[in-house]
Amino acid sequence: MPMLGGVRPPIASLVVLLLVVAALTVIGLDGIQSERIPQAVLNGEQQIAADTALSVRTTIDAEASAVRRTASAYPATSTSAPATALKALTSARKAVLGSALLDPRTGRLLAAGGKPVPLAGVDVAKTASGHGAILPRLVTSGGTRHLVYFARVTLPAQQEDANQDQNQTSNRADRQWLLAVCESLPTLTTYGDGRTAEVLDASGTALATTTRGTASPTAADSGLPAAAAHAASGSGRDTDASGSMLGGTAGTRRTVAGWAQVASTTGPGDTDRLGLVVLTSRAVPAITTAADYSRFALEAAGALAALALLLGLALHFLVQRPLLRLYLSANRLARGATEDGPATLEELYRPVPVHGFGELARIGRALESLRRQLLGESGPQEFPARRGPGYRALAVVCVVVVACWAVPMIFLLNRADTTSAVPAPVLADQQARTEVATNRIRQSLDQSYTDLSDAAARLPGTSRAAQSDVLRRVLADHKQYRSLYLLDRSGDITLRVGDTPLRTLVHVPAGGGITTVNTSGRIPAIAAYAQVRAAKGKAPAAGVVLFGEIDVKALNSILARPKLGSVWVTNDDNKVLAASVGYRAFQSLPDSGLTRLARATQGAPGTAGTATSAVLDSSSGPSVDAAAPLAQSGPTARLGWHVVTAEPAAALQIPAVQAEQRTMLAGILGLTLGAACLGWLHVVVIRPLRSVAVLVERLAGGDRRTVLHPVNHDEVGSVTRSLELIRQALAERGRAARSGHAAGSSRPLLENTLQR
Repeated sequence: MPMLGGVRPPIASLVVLLLVVAALTVIGLDGIQSERIPQAVLNGEQQIAADTALSVRTTIDAEASAVRRTASAYPATSTSAPATALKALTSARKAVLGSALLDPRTGRLLAAGGKPVPLAGVDVAKTASGHGAILPRLVTSGGTRHLVYFARVTLPAQQEDANQDQNQTSNRADRQWLLAVCESLPTLTTYGDGRTAEVLDASGTALATTTRGTASPTAADSGLPAAAAHAASGSGRDTDASGSMLGGTAGTRRTVAGWAQVASTTGPGDTDRLGLVVLTSRAVPAITTAADYSRFALEAAGALAALALLLGLALHFLVQRPLLRLYLSANRLARGATEDGPATLEELYRPVPVHGFGELARIGRALESLRRQLLGESGPQEFPARRGPGYRALAVVCVVVVACWAVPMIFLLNRADTTSAVPAPVLADQQARTEVATNRIRQSLDQSYTDLSDAAARLPGTSRAAQSDVLRRVLADHKQYRSLYLLDRSGDITLRVGDTPLRTLVHVPAGGGITTVNTSGRIPAIAAYAQVRAAKGKAPAAGVVLFGEIDVKALNSILARPKLGSVWVTNDDNKVLAASVGYRAFQSLPDSGLTRLARATQGAPGTAGTATSAVLDSSSGPSVDAAAPLAQSGPTARLGWHVVTAEPAAALQIPAVQAEQRTMLAGILGLTLGAACLGWLHVVVIRPLRSVAVLVERLAGGDRRTVLHPVNHDEVGSVTRSLELIRQALAERGRAARSGHAAGSSRPLLENTLQR
């Protein structure tokens, strides 16, 4: 018989699979360990360090790009003086500590401003001779570490002799200066009360430190910077690796630290080779009561194993053995009906035992009636139409038995109270990470406004063609813009570069900042705008306001962060403007609890509001949620926008939530596999038996015309084939009796032979 056919495989599979689920229950639940510091807290601190490192990296990259962009846009001439050029290149940069212009061929200082730029150990010629952008360097000045940004300033070659011919002048190559700008390390912004953030160099020396609230470091925490630097160096210099560590213990609190490298994630970047590492740390309360799920796991697994063995024995004695005996009885009758000889005739005299109940009992009784009909002891027999419960009811009972174990596992046992199961530090970390994300979005929007303001300052007093050229360069240099356009005093567009504007609001705002220029549609149109001032002594420009529509895809791309969950940016009406997940423009937040959380961040009129967090229950399950106002100052301060995050509690490594998940998984597996095996048994055994029972009762009742076709190559199929042979034998006898040849049949001769 086929491996997957017959009555044995479903029953054996049911027992084996339920025992496997019992083993998985022990392994899964016994593996949950409730540490004094949950893994979710360590993961949260690691992600906060990674988010802080990303902010540092973004700031350094933006500053390096700004220095190079300024140098590239400087309108140098062959007669430009180094001192004048240096002043023009750095006058607009407030963060510059010192600057210098160098001759890249000799390294000679041509001009300097501010504090001396520490260039000891920097090979100027080698630095300037490379191709592509020159990466920033970490230098020491007066015992303090600073960053030096480099850029090439290209100017036409000077004409050394006015009488030289034109050919010699045209063949002379352009000259270059090397601009070096010294600035402090980016200012760290720390979120979360009691958290300390540090920027370390490759040796573990703290270059910048900031603390929010009151931190309580212990003596054992002094080794964390060196350990973080060592862990970062082991992961490679040009990666964005991160990790977590445990520090010292003070009373009931223990320090949790996270580290992350400040390195580019998408290939060579400005922060590569700096070897900077961000270390964040915070003292959190240790858990005093440890949860133990081993006893529950053993009890649940033992109960399921007992049910598996009980169901296996029940199905063996109620289905498998009776069916196999019926299979042997049917074969015996078929041989007696089709073969001649004393041995086969003797088998007809052996009564058919009736085993089991339901369909098997009905088939057994019908077979006994057919046996007597073959011997001529009785005629066709009618069977009652009303029957008792059959094997389908047995399968249903078995499913119910499995469900008695599975349903409590799915819906009742180990149900976590997420409000109390989520540790307070995890909730605080979600809020802190939301604030970090808010700061990152604010920086992006502020930078967009700054870039647009710089472009607007270059427009006054220039021709229409020059203005168009400036806007095209800005659009090429700043990928976050999708469209740049100038508005006149009536709100009409006088000059445009880039894609077709999405704006539907026609207005000419005063001042500058960030705003939305539509209130409906498929794509929210967020734009930076700045005034175009009239040039001194000249008529006002035709365009009075420069708008730069920000590509919402660029904004969406900076929202997603590992283990932060879904992130939304909402306007003052709590309508979605951007998100890290799929969304429709200006739709409401997916849950009313998130809307209430966003509203809770709003402060009194005129104030920025404060961040808040909570554990909320939604249709998709409990989640750790937080919301923060977008900005407290700058061009986005008055918008009233918020950043809302929601991380499913199931994604966090919280012991109570893990126990609930694995308990539910065990219940679902047990119910699914049990129902599947019993459904398999129903398809290959019970349903064919019901059909055979009807046919054999008709055959015993005198129906000799209905052909019995075996469907499966198993015990039920063999019984069907035997019944078909019996039907053919009875039909042949009926035809012989009707033709008057009943006296010449071989049956009386065989009986006399048997009697002798």
